[in-house]
Amino acid sequence: MTFPQNFSLDAIGVVHSPFKEKFGIPRQPGLAQTPAVIELLPPYAVADAVKGLDTFSHIWITFIFHGISTQEWKPLVRPPRLGGNEKIGVFATRSTHRPNPIGLSVVRLEKIEIAQGVKLYIRGADLLDGTPVLDIKPYLPYADVIADARAGFAQKLPERLRVRWHSSARDVAQDISTDSCAMIEDVLAFDPRPAYQDEPLRIYGMHIDKYNVRFRIDEHGVEIVGIEAVISEIR
Repeated sequence: MTFPQNFSLDAIGVVHSPFKEKFGIPRQPGLAQTPAVIELLPPYAVADAVKGLDTFSHIWITFIFHGISTQEWKPLVRPPRLGGNEKIGVFATRSTHRPNPIGLSVVRLEKIEIAQGVKLYIRGADLLDGTPVLDIKPYLPYADVIADARAGFAQKLPERLRVRWHSSARDVAQDISTDSCAMIEDVLAFDPRPAYQDEPLRIYGMHIDKYNVRFRIDEHGVEIVGIEAVISEIR
C-alpha cells in the first residue's frame, strides 16, 4: 500500500486566548477553566459549517503547536509528570516536540456567534494565542469516555496548590476584574514551572491576558508577589 508522505493542510481557524507565551499554559486541557475564542477563517467562516454544533457541550480541537522552537524531534523526551528527569518515548507523551507538531484538546463549548463571521467561545483551553486550528469535531460521551482506561505515569490529576497574594500584589489586584484574578489563580494552582526547577526563592514571571504576573512557589503553595498591566496591551 502506498500513500503520500507529505500533506498540505489549511488552517480553518485561529485561537484567541489569554496565553501570550508558552510558559504558564496548563499542561492539559480542562485543568484550568481558561476562556478562549476560536475564530473561523474564510472560506470556513460560514454559519452552515457549525450548524448543530451548539447542541454539544464539548468539542475536540486539532491544532498546530506553532509557538515551539524548530528543533528536530527526538524519540525520547522528559515529561513533566516524571519530574523532568526520566526519559520516555515521544509517542507515550503529549510533548509539543513531535515529528508532526499536531495537538489535540477537548474543551467546553459555551456558545457560538455567527453575527459577524463565526466565533466559538470555549473554556478549559490550553492553547497559545494565535494557535492555528486544523479541525473541530464534537465530543461524544458514549464513544470518547472509557471508564476503565489506564493512563500510565499520568493516572491521577496533578496536585492543585494553594494560591495566595502578597499584600502589595493584592492592593494592585483591587483594580483588576474578579474573573481575571480567578483565572490567574486557576492557572498558577497547577504549578507552571519546568519540572526540573524547584527553587522556593526564585521569582518567576508569566504574561497572561493583559498582565505580567510574578510569583514564587514554596512549601506553602503559590505566592503572587507582583502584577502589572502590559503597557502594549493598553489602548
